[in-house]
Parts: sequence; C-alpha cells; structure tokens
Amino acid sequence: MAERSFKAEVEDLRLGAGETFTGEGILALTKALLENGVAYVGGYQGAPISHLMDVLADAQDLLGELGVRFEANANEAAAAAMLAASVHYPMRGAVTFKGSVGVNVASDALANLASSGVTGGALVIVGEDYGEGSSIMQERTHAFAMKSQFWLLDPRPNLPSIVQAVSDGFELSEVSNTPVMLMVRIRSCHVTGSFQTRDNQRPKLTVKEALSNPRSDFARVVLPPMSFAHEQDKVKNRWPAAEKFIRERGLNEVFGPKAGFGIVVQGGMYNGLIRALQRLGLADIYGGSSVPIYVLNVTYPLISAEFLEFCEAKDHVLVIEEGQPEFIETQLGSFLYRAESSVKLHGKGLFPLAGEYTGAVMLEAVTGFLKTAAPEMLAAQVRAPNIDRPAIPDLSKTVPIRPPGFCTGCPERPIFSAMKLVEKELGKHQIAADIGCHLFASLPPFEIGGATMGYGLGPAANAAFDGGGERRPVAIIGDGGFWHNGLSSSFTNMAFNKSDGVAIVVDNFYSAATGGQDVMSSRADNATKATKNPISKALAGIGIDWVRQIDRTYDVKKMRDTIREALTTDAPGPKVIVASSECMLNKQRREKPLRAAAIKEGRRVDVPRFGIDEAVCTGDHACIRLSGCPSLSLKRLDDPLRDDPVASIDQSCVGCGNCGEVADAAVLCPSFYRADVVHNPSAFETRMAGFRARVIGWLQRRRDAKRLVFGGAA
Repeated sequence: MAERSFKAEVEDLRLGAGETFTGEGILALTKALLENGVAYVGGYQGAPISHLMDVLADAQDLLGELGVRFEANANEAAAAAMLAASVHYPMRGAVTFKGSVGVNVASDALANLASSGVTGGALVIVGEDYGEGSSIMQERTHAFAMKSQFWLLDPRPNLPSIVQAVSDGFELSEVSNTPVMLMVRIRSCHVTGSFQTRDNQRPKLTVKEALSNPRSDFARVVLPPMSFAHEQDKVKNRWPAAEKFIRERGLNEVFGPKAGFGIVVQGGMYNGLIRALQRLGLADIYGGSSVPIYVLNVTYPLISAEFLEFCEAKDHVLVIEEGQPEFIETQLGSFLYRAESSVKLHGKGLFPLAGEYTGAVMLEAVTGFLKTAAPEMLAAQVRAPNIDRPAIPDLSKTVPIRPPGFCTGCPERPIFSAMKLVEKELGKHQIAADIGCHLFASLPPFEIGGATMGYGLGPAANAAFDGGGERRPVAIIGDGGFWHNGLSSSFTNMAFNKSDGVAIVVDNFYSAATGGQDVMSSRADNATKATKNPISKALAGIGIDWVRQIDRTYDVKKMRDTIREALTTDAPGPKVIVASSECMLNKQRREKPLRAAAIKEGRRVDVPRFGIDEAVCTGDHACIRLSGCPSLSLKRLDDPLRDDPVASIDQSCVGCGNCGEVADAAVLCPSFYRADVVHNPSAFETRMAGFRARVIGWLQRRRDAKRLVFGGAA
C-alpha cells in the first residue's frame, strides 16, 4: 500500500494530441515515456522518484493497452539489468531509481550496458537526492556517467523541458548507441505546471514481438576481444555521434544578451539562478535575463566548441555546479586552457565546494560574481526593492536540533525498547544497522547501532566481529532490505560462514521507508505481485535453523526475552529474530477512512487512547527514555509541592499501547492507563456514562469540601 494513490491522476495520461496536461513532474515523466513509444519500464522506489514507481503501478491498465511491460524490480541492479533488452532489440526501455545509491547498487549492470552499447533507446531516470533534505550520503551521479560513459541530461525544472528531455534522451541514445541518464532533482519531480500533450504511442517493437524473433550479436558481448573494441567504439563513433546530435538539436540553451561576462549553469539549477537574478533586478518573472546564461541541459558530454562560442568576447564566466568534486568546472577550464583563452573562470570559491545551493547561497555567490564581472550593472540595481532583505537571525542556539525519529505508534520502537532492557542486563553489544526506518534507533533515546554499509548489508557489516568473542554481534535489517539485497548478501553469507551472530529482521509488512510499497513478505493481497511469502521460510531455505517469529512487536516482554535467548543460547549457527507488526502509517492510512465512514454512518466505533495518571507519575521520565514516542511529552503541574514535570500523552496518540507495555516490562510506575473513546454509543452506554459522571462528580465535590485551603487575607 503506497503512501499515495495516483488512480485519479493516471487518467490524465490518456490525453491526446493538442490537449493540455497539468500536474506534477513525476506524472509528466510518465506521460512522456508513453508518448515516446517506450516498450518496457522498470525500477526500484526511493526518494525522490518513489512516486514515479507508484504512478506506473497505478497505470498498469493503460500500460497493458499499449503493450508496455512494467516491472517493480527487486532492486536497482535488477532494474538496470532489465535494459539488456535494448542491447540487441530496437526497443525503447526506461528504468528509474534513486541516485547515487541506486547507481552504486546497479553499477555492475550499468557498466556492462555502457560497454556493449544499445540498439534501442535506453533511458535511466535517476532521482538525484542531494542536499540537507537528503536521506543518503552526499555524492553525485555525474561521476558514474563519466566513468562508464553514459550521457547525462539535467533538464531545466519545468514540465515542457522535462518532457522534451525524455524524447531527446531516447533519440540521443539511439543515435549514439549509448545509454542515457536523465537526472531529476526533487524539485523537478514535484514541480507543477502544464504542457501540450501528444498521442501515446505503441512501441514500434513490443516485448512480445521481440520474443517471437530472437536476436543475438556476439560483438556486443562484454568479453575480450569485443570489450576492447567497445572502448574504441565509444571514443571514435559513439561520442562524436552524441556531440553532433546535441549541437544540431540545440539541447543546451543560451539566454540573455551578449555581454563581456556570462554564467554557465546546470539545467537543474536554472530556476534557482533566475530567482537570484530576479532578486537583483536582473531578470523578470518570465525568465527574461539581462545576464547571458548558457544552460547545460546535457552535463555530460560537454561540448567544447559550443562552450568556447559562448565565451567569445567575454572576460569573466561563472560556473554554477552543485556538489563536489567540480567535474564541470574542471572540464570547462581545460577547454579554455587548450584554446589559450584569457577568460577568467569563476565557480568554487564564490560558491561553497560542498552543500546544497539554496536560494541564499545562490544569491550571495551571483552577487559576488557580478561585483567582479559587472559592478556597474549591479550598482544600477542597488535601489531595487527586492534586493533589500532582512537579516536572518542565528537560531542555532535557541532552536533545538530535531533529528528524524520513529512515527507515533511505530511498531519498531518496542523492539529497541526491548533491546535497551537486554542491554541493561547483558551489557552493550556490537550492533550494525541497515538502511530503513530502524536506522532512527541509532539516535537518542535508543542510541542502538552505529554503522550502515548499504541496503540489505546490515548483517554482512558485522562479519568482521563474528569471531567467537565474549558477546555476540547483533545486526538490524528491515524487510525491505531483506528482499532488496539482504537474503543473498547478508544471510547467505551468515549461513555459509556458520556465523554465531544475531540478526533481527524488522518486518513491518512493506518497504515502508520508500513509501509503503509491497514486498515479498507483505500480508496484503496484490493483484499483480506475489506477496505473503514469509521471511522465516526464506531463511529456512538457505539453512538457517534458529529462527524465532514474533507477530506482535508491541509485546515488549516477549521481545526482550527472545533477544536475551538469542544472545545467550548455546545453539550453533546464525540466530535470526523476525519481528513483525504492520507499519503504523500504512495501518492508519487504511483504517482511518474506514473508521470515519463508520462513524458517519452512525455505527458504534471504539478508538483506544492512552493517558497518564498525574497523581501516580513519579516524574523520573524513564518511560520517555525507553520509548521516545512523539505523543509522549512533559507537563508541569500546578501543585507547588511537585517541581518536576510529569509525563503526558497528547491527542496524537494512536493507541498502540507501547508506552504501557514498556512501563510494565521495565517495572516502571503504573501510571499508564487506557481509555476507549466511544463514537455513536448505545442508549444504555449513554445512560451509564451519565450515571458514572454524576457519581464521580459527587465524590470530587465531597473531597474538595474536606480539602484544607490556605489563602491570604482579602
């Protein structure tokens, strides 16, 4: 169950020639694929392109009508391998995944694909996830494009440019027999706008038709001596063909007047640049610029002749290249050096070497460049109203850091509560984590797990410690990571090497961290995917015998006891605990609409809530240190005899019961209680509630009458 359904928006993918499409960049990408006769599409979800996979999944009826094959691949490597169909067959294929981690996972298949070359257009849509909002290490896809010779498109972030880039990407791939990467940043994926649509096209050659007429060509097999010939083909044929196409089609764009200075910008950074120029009074709201701009919608390969033409009669040129190393700036500098040009190239220095180029960063750097290259132009705009901006206060010392954490009611929180309790008994253990929601446990209040080496590699990351020490190493891995790469790379490794370590598989029924997509072990029915395949069954299949299945992670006592058993048992071989409970976000997405409908229809509905008895709470806050639930906070009392705040549960509580379970398992104060909110109660329940309220009110008044009150004179 993905976090968002696109069933309604998918109908817009049927728009024909001359109609207007309005929506998000993700949907525009899908429409462009269909308009350009794509024969097959695959990929693996991950920000910022998770929704592209969700759109494709919701559009399977339309894809079937057009004869387009869609596959939600097991991982990025499987997706990249899917492009092998375009090596021998003139079929257009596209796959999508998160960069740069997706590119890293898929690197073997991508490198082979780039070596053999393609006959049909092969497009890799890479969701570039760079900057402070990113969930991954800060790297760029650009390096891989250079290493394996993929042409890299980076279109301006507006729908017409994105749609055109899909068409150009397929044609560029076919003309140069080279796979093409289309990079879209998060702003491109979610930018809204409109464009004129074309009719959807059936593939010129469908997968079904290709199967009826198999082809092969040993010259495209990546083996010596063909692999040596591939390298020569890249530089002698494919590269020149790509440059010719890029120049003739005008894939890169030039805006603004001729002047003695100019700016070179990655296409994806164009909107940020124009906004900075608008703030300086040097561009209008339609993008009209008073500054010459060379937009690199193709960031690899760079075209020397095109760049040098832009630099003619210029003294200063600024290169806007987000991230490091500065591949583009270095290459452009090389072009100028070889041409013996006197143009001074600016870039890193005015811009920071690393970090996201936010609006503030862009404005400061562009202003600094213009102070050197065109001070008279900048001086003329000093009185522009939008250049005056208030000073931004430093809030770093007054606003606390808010690291990411588990959602309210998350079924993973009690797993780590149990681990903390075991840690108190047995001491601290070596713990390796994995990619997924459970990685939040490495942060306070749990501070469990201090390293992660990749999706599905949690247990493999502990291999060096699995040597029979005093304490067994522990690894945490999610169900998404288990099926992505973990079964083969981590658990087979444990079984083959007769590991004595412990692995906890956090099974929340979905690939929750990427948006709630189904995986092999999901409990939901799925019309097009095979679900309900137990993780424990897969583990047994590779020879792991010590497996404990827990179907309710909120049972903190059972979790604690099972983890203790795994760490102390004399049984040989790997010990694996499969801790299963449904992701609370997905559960709420499913149950809330049903509950709201039932209440609206007048049916009786119980909604559990938890609370804390303020009179019983001791105020030591151990419950918070062992839970960390966002709905569990602090509250100060009016009682002058109680200085310390007590624990409090707010209305965001979803009634999971974790706080009470932790309090019970840890032998904390019994201040937690459960109350059921009853919607549409029966007449008898209403009368009983009224009777209880009257009795309680009478008891409260009697107590208040006997209370001793101290007060000053009037």
